[in-house]
Amino acid sequence: MAAKRWGQFFKKRQAPRHTAPLPEDIETIRQKALRGYHLEQVLWGKALLDSIYMPPDPQQAKVWFTMAANAGYGPAHNMLGRCAHFGWGGPRNLLQAASHYETAAQHGDEWGRYNLAILTMRGIGVPQDLKKALGLFQTAANNGHAKSMNILARFLEEGWEIEQNRTEALAWYKRSAEGGDYRGQHNYATALADSGHLQEALMWWEKALPNATSDILLAMNRSLEKLENHGNPALYAALQQRLSTLPLTDGNTPENAIKA
Repeated sequence: MAAKRWGQFFKKRQAPRHTAPLPEDIETIRQKALRGYHLEQVLWGKALLDSIYMPPDPQQAKVWFTMAANAGYGPAHNMLGRCAHFGWGGPRNLLQAASHYETAAQHGDEWGRYNLAILTMRGIGVPQDLKKALGLFQTAANNGHAKSMNILARFLEEGWEIEQNRTEALAWYKRSAEGGDYRGQHNYATALADSGHLQEALMWWEKALPNATSDILLAMNRSLEKLENHGNPALYAALQQRLSTLPLTDGNTPENAIKA
């Protein structure tokens, strides 16, 4: 499936939803879900959570996730964890979310492992345990999960539950950036700028800009404002445009927009 179509399929929009027949590729997903293919059951459930092609139906989405989860499919447990975590299709239940994430991790799903690590690191729904969170991030990072690489780098940079090693932290930030994580791209760019490699830093900030959330945009803005002519006027202008249209969420303010 083309990247553009996937973006249309899952991207959250405020535009009116269509009731026309589904595009052929999405209808194929629905048909395969009906025939019991676990990946497609999860993809169809995601479409029911939010798609431009139909009204949202989170309760029905959970039914499809449950079908695949009952067959031992890790990504389905991760999605059930997301539903419980954020109250999609039912009441918010952080203990249930952590349980699903843990089951997803046990079935080898790195997103489930990452989400469990986030809850464990922050003490959300489960007791805070930085050592356990570190172990989860290390496993996911070593299995190629870019977001986990970024947070593992932060543990190494700060010396949280592990011997401080800023050289190794930089290597993990680089791997995260190369893996496509916008937080890793921002953090790697920041480290590059601090060490005098400004042009390479600007390249990574440019890569981070399209997908960055408000906290990273604010942190990027502070970094660019310190540079002569803002480092790259075109990049700075594009950043200002994003900041002017993207509402701040999750309590992010200039004061608490820190590396994560």
